[in-house]
Amino acid sequence: MSELARGDKAPDFSMPVDGGGTVSLDDLKGKTVVLYFYPKDDTPGCTKEAIGFTEKLGEFEAQGATVIGVSKDPVSKHDKFKDKHGLTITLASDEDGDVAERYGVWVEKNMYGRKYMGIERATFLIGPDGRIAQVWRKVKVPGHAEAVLEAVKSL
Repeated sequence: MSELARGDKAPDFSMPVDGGGTVSLDDLKGKTVVLYFYPKDDTPGCTKEAIGFTEKLGEFEAQGATVIGVSKDPVSKHDKFKDKHGLTITLASDEDGDVAERYGVWVEKNMYGRKYMGIERATFLIGPDGRIAQVWRKVKVPGHAEAVLEAVKSL
């Protein structure tokens, strides 16, 4: 599958979310969506990223944007992660990896010489028209939520 790029139609998704319920792209038609993929709940980088988006959530919402974090962790783990760190963003569970595959973020990783498959830290800004407005790959956490917020403001 080719890599998603600006202007592409965002792949549809429907995933269970923390606290019960589901979120789908269909439900968010006409809204701006920040869909960010991260490797694992409660690891240092992922925690910093989630806190970054939580701290800016009011500003995202003021721009009409919905922020959704996605990992393969089950909903029960998302609930604990949110409670532990006071997170207010929505966390979606992609346990089977289907959505990560469709967005092209299920990739081969290499740590200490060991190769394995995992979620690449990436963010997709989806415009109200359901098309991808911007993509960030191999995200570095410091300043990322701010950069995404600036992109949302410029839509």
